[in-house]
Amino acid sequence: MTLGLILVIIIIIGALLATLLLSGKGDEEYSKATKRNTTNLSLIYIVVILLSFLAVGIYIKWFV
Repeated sequence: MTLGLILVIIIIIGALLATLLLSGKGDEEYSKATKRNTTNLSLIYIVVILLSFLAVGIYIKWFV
């Protein structure tokens, strides 16, 4: 279980870093809105991470 949780955290961090690295690339129209897009993506990641931890907690409490 611990190994699975560690792997999930590593994948989430890797996806976040890849998104942030790629957010500055693209056409001129996109780069003008990079700050807004990065903020939106960061909020999405925060919500998904919190929901993932909640789901893992529920799984541990009810199924383990």
